[in-house]
Amino acid sequence: MVKRYLDMVSLKEAKDTIKREFSLIPGREKTTLQDAPGKISAGPVFSKYSVPMLHLSAMDGIAVKSEETKGASEAKTVRITDFKRVNTGNIIPSGYDAVIMIEDTWEAEGGFAIRKAAAPYQHVRPVGEDIGESEMIIPSLHRIRSNDTAALASYGVSEVDVLSLKAGIIPTGSELLEPGSELEPGKVIDSNSIMAGAILGEAGICSTRYPIVEDDFDLIKNAVKKGIAENDFLITSAGSSAGTKDHTATVIAELGEVLIHGIAIKPGKPAIIGRIDGKPVIGLPGYPLAAMTIMREIVMPMAEMYGFKSPYRYRTDIELSTSLHSPIGTDEFVMMSVGKVEGRYIGVPMSRGAGVQMSAVRANAYIKIPAESEGISSGERTEATFTVTPDLADNSLLIVGSHDPCLDYLASLASEKGIQVFSVHSGSMGGVLALKKNYCHAAPVHLLSDDGDYNVSYIRKYLPDKEISLFCVAEREQGIASVSGAGFDEITELSYVNRQKGSGTRILLDYMLNEHGITPSAVNGYDREMTTHLDVALAVKNGEADGGMCVYSAAKALGLKFSPVAKERYELAIPAESIQDERITAILEIIKSDEFKSQLTSLGGYDTANTGEIRNI
Repeated sequence: MVKRYLDMVSLKEAKDTIKREFSLIPGREKTTLQDAPGKISAGPVFSKYSVPMLHLSAMDGIAVKSEETKGASEAKTVRITDFKRVNTGNIIPSGYDAVIMIEDTWEAEGGFAIRKAAAPYQHVRPVGEDIGESEMIIPSLHRIRSNDTAALASYGVSEVDVLSLKAGIIPTGSELLEPGSELEPGKVIDSNSIMAGAILGEAGICSTRYPIVEDDFDLIKNAVKKGIAENDFLITSAGSSAGTKDHTATVIAELGEVLIHGIAIKPGKPAIIGRIDGKPVIGLPGYPLAAMTIMREIVMPMAEMYGFKSPYRYRTDIELSTSLHSPIGTDEFVMMSVGKVEGRYIGVPMSRGAGVQMSAVRANAYIKIPAESEGISSGERTEATFTVTPDLADNSLLIVGSHDPCLDYLASLASEKGIQVFSVHSGSMGGVLALKKNYCHAAPVHLLSDDGDYNVSYIRKYLPDKEISLFCVAEREQGIASVSGAGFDEITELSYVNRQKGSGTRILLDYMLNEHGITPSAVNGYDREMTTHLDVALAVKNGEADGGMCVYSAAKALGLKFSPVAKERYELAIPAESIQDERITAILEIIKSDEFKSQLTSLGGYDTANTGEIRNI
């Protein structure tokens, strides 16, 4: 038996081990130019001939001998009788070394008169101007781009030798189902192997995804033996922890050796680095973000040793909106939503759970908290690596505040205009405070005041020095979602699920409880918090609670009964100086559009009569 969890090593030690222990020799294969983009050249590629092969005319005009044009000036014309008519791209006849544009000449006595001398090779594309015979087109280990293929074709190349590195990916786990399967209780769809193959593909590495293997030692052993025999290196997904059904380390130890089991990285600690028949075997953790981190921080640096590089990632400093604490001794990677606010990049951390895949979907960057650091404070600057191109990063819109399902539809419509909307669900008060610190472009809010109005008093209280425009998205119905159809008058009899403190829904609940003389302690589940309306509805649907307050559209989406409690005004709070921002202008136009209003109507529970109305505070 292999010892479970060898001594934990640092991320640097893990990378150094790979460099020290492995020396793969990638194969070579020929590929057509059509299939070449994204692949890595196995050696330098040279031009088979000069381009152009002969001197060519760069203009329409006459080919002349430059020596015979000497002396021509505005004061003295020179008549040229020894010439050849040429058009752009024509071969320059032997003996001629310059071209005069036809508009700089006029016919005169069987020839042409000129008033300006021609310099040697004027308007002539000389032999090899573009490239000379045997000159290098692309170097070794070059990622071939689409524009490279045109040049290669022009210079006589039809096939290119490229590197070939074959990876096998084996998903393990009795709980796994193939993508596209109907999800069952206790089962999960295998996504890690799909993600791993996609990351490898971006680097030009060919991968083979093998069938899912159940948690059986012999089955996993046979699959690993087959995968090692057929590939240059192997990736196993899940089974890397120390549970009774985690066989990966034991299998690797029996067939070869385990070099590392446990890396001081978060997420991704249970990762395995092993060797079988001299080939690397990497065991990915089962949690999606952990697996993605190991692919990015361990597998791809290994691939880069052999010339297979991931697409370039843009890096820049960002300012953190929220403090992040991290344990000493562990390199932690945190997904971020980043937007450019008032000329500086602001980063809002995503959920740090290793199994929360949507953190990666909703993020456009990530940061590293070094092992020697206890964390990063709010307002502190740190380097971020973007997962999108710089232009998309600059065109991102950061919305922080109250959650509503309609924001997803808003983001989808904005995407069609080249704007990425990143919506962070921090509650209405979280949005107001983010505006106060200039940490977002806009904040969705629905804060009920004692006078029954929405948002105005809170804006005046917390943002007294800011001019804010409140842009009405819609008026929406809030109420109790349940399976039974329970109403607010039964709230003390329910197992309840609440929204987080600072959310507009929580403030509405507290207002209603106070109006009815009910103390929070009388509500069973008052302290159980969810961050979105859909989370509340899902908890009710799954039987984790009898009821919870959410918007009608969330209850409808999950097939729950809904008992209305209040109709509230859901608005975007936007600093007045940002209203002319092209991204904000585009978003506001979308909200006012018939298409967006139609989406709200189909979701249900929204009144769009005042949609687009602006209140300036």
